[in-house]
Amino acid sequence: MKIKQASVNAEDMEKMLAVSPYNRIALEDIEPIGNVSMFDTTLRDGEQAPGIALSPEDKIRIATALDDLGVDAIEAGFAASSEAEKETLRKIAGSRLDADVYSLARSVKADIDAVIDTGLDCIHTFIATSDLHMKYKLKMTPEQVKERAVETVQYAKDHGLTVQFSCEDATRSDMNFMKEVLLAVQEAGVDSVNIPDTVGVITPRAMSYVISEIKKAVKVPISVHCHNDLGLALPNTIAAIESGASICHVCINGIGERTGNVALEEVALNLFANYGVQTVDLSKIGQTSKLVERITGFPMAYNKPIVGRNAFAHESGIHVHGVMNNTATYEPFLPELVGVDRKIVIGKHSGVHSVHGRLENLGIEFPEEKMEELMTSIKDIASGGKEIDDAELITIADHIMWKKETIDEAVNLKEFAVFTGKDITSTATVTVDIAGKTRTVSEIGVGPVDAAINAIKKAVNDNMSMEEYKLSAITGKSDSICEVTVMVKNVQDDCSMSVGKAVGLDIVETSVDATMAAINRDYARQRKNNGKNNC
Repeated sequence: MKIKQASVNAEDMEKMLAVSPYNRIALEDIEPIGNVSMFDTTLRDGEQAPGIALSPEDKIRIATALDDLGVDAIEAGFAASSEAEKETLRKIAGSRLDADVYSLARSVKADIDAVIDTGLDCIHTFIATSDLHMKYKLKMTPEQVKERAVETVQYAKDHGLTVQFSCEDATRSDMNFMKEVLLAVQEAGVDSVNIPDTVGVITPRAMSYVISEIKKAVKVPISVHCHNDLGLALPNTIAAIESGASICHVCINGIGERTGNVALEEVALNLFANYGVQTVDLSKIGQTSKLVERITGFPMAYNKPIVGRNAFAHESGIHVHGVMNNTATYEPFLPELVGVDRKIVIGKHSGVHSVHGRLENLGIEFPEEKMEELMTSIKDIASGGKEIDDAELITIADHIMWKKETIDEAVNLKEFAVFTGKDITSTATVTVDIAGKTRTVSEIGVGPVDAAINAIKKAVNDNMSMEEYKLSAITGKSDSICEVTVMVKNVQDDCSMSVGKAVGLDIVETSVDATMAAINRDYARQRKNNGKNNC
């Protein structure tokens, strides 16, 4: 078992937890759980999810990230599926990862040969043991299945491979027959056996029974592979570990066939928080999750435990007030434990504390006497379920504070032109008038909008920075009017932030108008503040 590297020590991690004290009481009558190995199958079962197709480069990037996360084993693919898959497995085998790298294989000698051809040292063989599968899929007798399982395990062992063997559809298999098969492959030299809940139909208490019975029969380590068809993949995995399984098959973000496999991050956090067992570097879960989501293109539900967008998002005024005083009030563990961030959402249910806190974080001193008016505006705008981001919050607050003020154009854009096209570096030229002084400058950018904004920054103040840029197509059609919202900082070297908005048909022109609006809004604010420096 590898030592897991973590960014904080175990004692500090304990301080990050706020789980139920009844958990420990309930666990007093079970055997202490020792080391648990993480067998990650994101690159095999995870890739089998409809809509996911990973390139060799994608697989290598994910395998490297999984290894860095600290998983013990990576099931990187199915060697017999294609020559391209074999070549990818060869590359992963040559990457010198710390994790053991496995290929899946049916209980067929040709599949074993395909794995041998990749140079991998580890193999995961399987054959179905349920009456349903043997009759309708394999069309084999129980005796034939047992013979095939033993024959292929022996063949793999004779070629020097580390072998894990699975009874496919184990949770619907006859217990006595399954024990026969497992004892036979144990005799053949198998290194570990796996109990898959292939279609996610078992319950946690039943899983405890199955694993307990298997553990009485075999001496090799027991693995468990749970699918989530009935939403029980996590409790079934935990039940199996409590009952003696020491290896669990997992997928990042819970991806996989149909409704997916048990999620690595959920197993890892539960084992650490409730059982004191550390399986991976928890602080790297967030970055690994985002990498897999980005590469696979498989979006996570907002309410996905541990790593979903809303896992540490708070909008309700009561909740935000509690979290601001003590995070344990509404968070079972600190987000930094798993490498993600907390988010205070401004919306329909927000209270004064969350709005006040967000404004303070943005460096805005908002008058207390106008807070009621601000809250009314926020709730009116967010009544349809809209979340108000920083730029919009600043705009609303700014409007309330200065809504009667007429903003004169302190900085006047006299003209601008942009030159762009395919295989051409976009270049913009602008002429601005600041307090009667005219400046004409040119600048390049990664596109016409970037070039135009870079030119404006150079003309007005090189220290000015674009903090946020948002483009929306109002109707979603190609000829739609667009709305651009920008947030700029440091227009006049005083660390202030200012928002500008503009609407138009041309994206570049509208972006320029929004930027100029933000610049002039900043000049107006400084006049109102009598030149007060916010730095």
